[in-house]
Amino acid sequence: MNKSRNRFLYTLILAVVVVLGLMSRHLSAHLPHAINLMLGDAIWASMIFVMLAIVLKKTSTARVALASLLFCYAIEITQLYHAPWIDTLRATRIGGLILGFGFLWSDLVAYAVGVATAAIVEKISIKLNKKTVSNIP
Repeated sequence: MNKSRNRFLYTLILAVVVVLGLMSRHLSAHLPHAINLMLGDAIWASMIFVMLAIVLKKTSTARVALASLLFCYAIEITQLYHAPWIDTLRATRIGGLILGFGFLWSDLVAYAVGVATAAIVEKISIKLNKKTVSNIP
């Protein structure tokens, strides 16, 4: 279990992830189709991981990853539902970014890749931080 995440640091990481996600949409014409297919969704899932890591400050990486993946999957499943009120929300820029538009099985894979990447980066950074701290006299 993590002793405690630094909320300020994770908020900065969140800002970087959001910028990367927005950039991925603007750079889509310059990226290979295979990457474009999943990049935005993987970054979105990473963003969810970081957001939950901020809120669940003392929760283990594995639990944050599981909660993130379940959240992403739940949002994807809601894309099967098309009532006028929710489609009106999806028609807005922010609603479309959060709720998406249509269910795709490939998005579930992209979410898993994004969450796994964020969790692995967190675990590696924790391990590196422990080594650095233990080497300080």
